[in-house]
Amino acid sequence: MPEQFPHGVRSEVGRLRTVMLHRPGNELRRLTPRNNDALLFDGLPWVDRAQVEHDAFAEALRGRGVEVLYLSELLTETLADPDAREAAIAHTMRDLRLGDTLRRYLTDLLRDQGPDELAETLMAGLRNDEVSGTGSVVAALHAPDDFLIDPLPNLLFTRDSSVWVGDRVTVTSLAMPARQRETQLTELIYQFHPRFAGTERIHGWDKEFLEGGDVLALAEGVLAVGVGERTRPAGAERLARTAFAQGLAHTVLAVPIDQDRATMHLDTICTMVDVDAMVMYPNVAHRLAATAIRPDPDGDLMVEPSAPFIEAAARAMGIDRLQLIDTGLDPVTAEREQWDDGNNTLAIEPKVAIAYERNVETNERLAAAGIDVIAIAGSELGSGRGGPRCMSCPISRDPL
Repeated sequence: MPEQFPHGVRSEVGRLRTVMLHRPGNELRRLTPRNNDALLFDGLPWVDRAQVEHDAFAEALRGRGVEVLYLSELLTETLADPDAREAAIAHTMRDLRLGDTLRRYLTDLLRDQGPDELAETLMAGLRNDEVSGTGSVVAALHAPDDFLIDPLPNLLFTRDSSVWVGDRVTVTSLAMPARQRETQLTELIYQFHPRFAGTERIHGWDKEFLEGGDVLALAEGVLAVGVGERTRPAGAERLARTAFAQGLAHTVLAVPIDQDRATMHLDTICTMVDVDAMVMYPNVAHRLAATAIRPDPDGDLMVEPSAPFIEAAARAMGIDRLQLIDTGLDPVTAEREQWDDGNNTLAIEPKVAIAYERNVETNERLAAAGIDVIAIAGSELGSGRGGPRCMSCPISRDPL
């Protein structure tokens, strides 16, 4: 059995010890040309190949001594707890589209399922033609292949539904309707699974919109929070207030990003690859700015004037300069590789990062800058717009 390290993350690049992943499953097989846009996928992945690619990703992590936990296994184990089961069912049945009769029917159906089957239903969803005898007007008016419980294909991106800040786990609040149930399941794991007994949780799925892909731990006590399509200003403020009150940070940098799909999270634009080095999408590097937020002695917030992100980050981190690795790409190539998650790397330790193999030129520039790039396949994994960092939730990293 692998050594169990204390839970906690204080930087992006401390040696990674434990990570939570989600292996692609039947929830991806529920994607169709009719629903993939609503479920936030740009195409229909070849699921068998996506599983092969994800297994190679997990093996690359294990090869570096990282303990890999799977969200699906943790959820199944969590649902063995009666209180967790009731909470999961109640959350799922909050959907106002169901109506009273169908809600009662589905509640009884889910209560009769064992932990394995219930976990599968909660992740892969339930179609109208998979139930019968509901006596429900809602079910009668739905098409046979309509979903009564929507699938959750974006579970693949475990970064977004929770993020560790120090020794606390931030249960996030996801902005897009297709993803909001994910974070409820994640919270159940942290609340009820024995592995996380005693873990303090902050924020929550019912709070202001805040997503893990927007939160970067630049250094001990320094958080950068992207504010754009997913994380909203109020979510960044709420995290800052909580982090300051609990002594988890001394500076939060709020970083406005374009509100479009290509830059949905801050980690689609930049990620740390060393204690003082970052890879960044060059087409926005010159205009990315940050507003530094610090605690006021009276318990409120001090908000500083906006400054160039690289300068504000270096100042907060207490270093002379934050090295920006120049990918040296022309604007068109840069845009293509950013779309393919070239900047969405996962640091395993300082100067060692996992990246998609398809971003050849970005990876070459990283290698030239002294970064050991572990390249993995991602032709199918990337169809939901996420790279190695998006697909991983670090639970334990060594302090720097």
